[in-house]
Amino acid sequence: MEGKWLLIMLVLVMGWSVTLTSASFGDRYRGRKSFLPTEATSSLAFSRAPSSIVLPVHGNVYPIGSYNVTLNIGQPPKPYFLDPDTGSDLTWLQCDAPCVRCTEAPHPYYRPNNDLVLCNDPLCVSLHAPGAHKCDNPEQCDYEVDYADGGSSLGVLVRDAFHLNFTNGIQQIPHMALGCGYDQLPGSSYHPIDGVLGLGKGKSSIVSQLASQGLVRNVVGHCLSSRGGGYFIFGDDLYDYSRAVWTPMSPDYSKHYSPGFAELIFDGKSTGFRNLFMVFDSGSSYTYLNSQAYHFLTSWLKRELNGKPLKEAPDDRTLPLCWKGRKPFKNIRDAKKYFKPLALRFAIGRKDAAQFELSPEAYLIISSKGNVCLGILNGTEVGLQNSNIIGDISMQDKMVIYDNEKQMIGWTPRNCDQLPKSRSFSFW
Repeated sequence: MEGKWLLIMLVLVMGWSVTLTSASFGDRYRGRKSFLPTEATSSLAFSRAPSSIVLPVHGNVYPIGSYNVTLNIGQPPKPYFLDPDTGSDLTWLQCDAPCVRCTEAPHPYYRPNNDLVLCNDPLCVSLHAPGAHKCDNPEQCDYEVDYADGGSSLGVLVRDAFHLNFTNGIQQIPHMALGCGYDQLPGSSYHPIDGVLGLGKGKSSIVSQLASQGLVRNVVGHCLSSRGGGYFIFGDDLYDYSRAVWTPMSPDYSKHYSPGFAELIFDGKSTGFRNLFMVFDSGSSYTYLNSQAYHFLTSWLKRELNGKPLKEAPDDRTLPLCWKGRKPFKNIRDAKKYFKPLALRFAIGRKDAAQFELSPEAYLIISSKGNVCLGILNGTEVGLQNSNIIGDISMQDKMVIYDNEKQMIGWTPRNCDQLPKSRSFSFW
């Protein structure tokens, strides 16, 4: 996820992701394949009992810079490592259809069945911008996604079996749509992966599809540990809603998990930045502010650190701004005493205003050189313009919940090292 992809909608959904480094790749060729469908897979009967799915997460913000979950897909089932991304909708796998151009992957490329999603299917329509949906080949649904780091995936939509374990002890095998990506270009934040798990708000997201089949509520949650790992939850029967801080999703930005505008708070005091459009995005390792807010924050931090035993470390290229101490730092606890807490205040001026706290642990990392580095980056430099992203670094050790049914976003501090098993488990 380091700089994980701002999904820019060409013919697909709009999502988010960002990149830190840069790289160039060759000229782009886009040749569309034609697939012939066979008899559609019959629908299965499912238990409608309220339940959830818990997926363990592997990875960290630093030094790995990405997270992945394992899903078993196909008949017979095969494991795939997917990047969980709340900033985009479509789930896709690198696909041997055959593959025109694919990147290195942890597992053999996905071999699709011929259960194609047709062009006029509502799922296919949902992937296209209003007025842009065309059916040059009505027998299949073509997709193309391009990411801000230069990465992309082109392919067709198919349906296949997802083998899922629910917290009520039942395994279900729903058939759901996913992208068979036969032409991938790696972005500058590339790391070997089988595909992307789209967890956004659109109809094509896996949670939306599960909800449409009555298997879970349309609720996504994640708990990312600062020690690495954590878990994602699909469904709502594991949460105690009364313990979380809640703010409404903005109705004006329906494509993203966004509470709208926020005010930036530094050490309990307003910075004067009150119109920061924020998006929660598990697909981004770091948090991003627009150029004006970023430069204000870094200038304030430098003033605060004046006279303290920290010096800028321009030779450390881990992140754009790092400081070295008298001796190398071993962990954040050694360095956080020099830094003040930040916060983002949503629903400004309203009685239900909510504050998202950012302790120093939520915006700093310790580099391999033992320096402390700022994990808030300049979003304007990576193509976000005036948008701002709350990335994984700032969501660590919090349970973050996106309730698409109530159109609310919630969060609460949480030890994310232990997986929840059922409602009887003491989740909070």
